[in-house]
Amino acid sequence: MAFTGFDRSFFAFFKSLKANNNREWFAEHKAQYQRDVEGPALAFIEDFAPRLKKVSPRFVADPRRVGGSMFRIYRDTRFSHDKTPYKTHAGIRFWHDGKDLDSPPSFYLHLSPGELFGGGGCWHPDPVALRRIRLHINDAPREWKKVLASGLEIEGESLKRVPAGFPPDHPFATDLKRRDLFASEEYTLRDVASADFIDRYVDTCRRIAPLMKFLVASAGQRW
Repeated sequence: MAFTGFDRSFFAFFKSLKANNNREWFAEHKAQYQRDVEGPALAFIEDFAPRLKKVSPRFVADPRRVGGSMFRIYRDTRFSHDKTPYKTHAGIRFWHDGKDLDSPPSFYLHLSPGELFGGGGCWHPDPVALRRIRLHINDAPREWKKVLASGLEIEGESLKRVPAGFPPDHPFATDLKRRDLFASEEYTLRDVASADFIDRYVDTCRRIAPLMKFLVASAGQRW
């Protein structure tokens, strides 16, 4: 099935799920989920795959229903006070194919009735990956300056102090304190409802490529 946009039925499902977030309701409406949410999302992934290869051949767009680019709708409630079993958004991830990377740099797309954005970076990277990023900022200042000069707004949580091993007055102290490094762009319902949204998302990926290239290099991988 070719991607034709994320239409009203896509978001209507999540509105209903938010009001009925229980296993009984979802079981009764699973066919609707597969038709109105999973179907368009997997079509997007499949149609986006060849375009992603033109951004970078090393990133993966996997349209499988299980184990692919689309995150499962089931929440991990083991360590959460919120025991609702289902996510009320769709998340799609396109990761770098480097081997032995627990936290590979990834492009991401988030779709919910009240929050629509796409971007990429490293979100909550593991300690080894985060240490490599910080060392690369320190060791490749020219390359990091180019990322900052691109005009991207780096998002995510930060430490209160510069991490151990770096001077408190480091010229990139703000960036060394980051626990996440992510850049994104917001969309409207009209944007994502169009079949041309794939091209819009490609533009987003190209815009944040300076950050992504830096993160890929920090992991010792090729762009």
